[in-house]
Amino acid sequence: MMGRRTRLALWQLRRSFSSMLGLGLVAGIVLLALLGPWIVPYPDDVAGAVNIAGKLKPPSAAHWFGTDEVGNDILTRVIIGARLSLLVGVGITLAAACIGVPLGILAGTAGGVVREAVMRVTDLFLSVPGLVLAIALVAALGPGIVNAMVALVLVWWPGYVRLAEAKALSLREEPFIEAARVAGASRFRILWRHVLPNSLSPIIVKMSMDVGQAILAVASLGFLGLGAKPPTPEWGAMISIARGYLPDWWWYAICPGAFIYASVLGFNLLGDGLRDILDPRSNRG
Repeated sequence: MMGRRTRLALWQLRRSFSSMLGLGLVAGIVLLALLGPWIVPYPDDVAGAVNIAGKLKPPSAAHWFGTDEVGNDILTRVIIGARLSLLVGVGITLAAACIGVPLGILAGTAGGVVREAVMRVTDLFLSVPGLVLAIALVAALGPGIVNAMVALVLVWWPGYVRLAEAKALSLREEPFIEAARVAGASRFRILWRHVLPNSLSPIIVKMSMDVGQAILAVASLGFLGLGAKPPTPEWGAMISIARGYLPDWWWYAICPGAFIYASVLGFNLLGDGLRDILDPRSNRG
């Protein structure tokens, strides 16, 4: 049965060009993250070695993406930056889901004072624009990639609370939940064995899209000087430095920017495809 479902899902995915494009982009980013240290042309440039004689060289056969202000190969640093960006994006999304999903399911099934308390705290976080709140939190915690991740997790989890709570509310009065209660199942067992598995589809779709948004958010903080610090090869920090060399040395900013664009586009398109598979009612094909 599982093999049949998998084949059906893959068949549905292959029907959509945009979904396959998203899958290809995500697969490419993942491969770069996994193989980066072994395929980069100039491994010494990862640590920011200085080569003034080769600085700001345009794209060529020796340096496909050109070089930066200290002579480092931009292709090397962009590929290594893929690992950091992907790990940070996945880490933020998983941490936010691990916080928000249990709280949302608990609020949706428990009701009463518990739901009011959880949802009012959630509303408090949602009342402030996400990036503004993240900037304020990083400013309070101090610049750095770890603090940027912590700030973005604190910004991201309320969205999962809202989604899980809405799904739990819709499931709370279903016959199979009532049957489990009548059979004497504990609240924890009902949550774990019945509510959570039936809430996974929209959560998985949201997580797949949020990875790309988290990568973009981390790059935004890096661009503002609140994320990774040089010489760490992080895409947003690279663009922040490169803006001072526009428009003459355009390749310095365009190359990491293109990778950010491809990552966000890939995860968004893949999320659309997963939504069509996991929630047939939303299928637009």
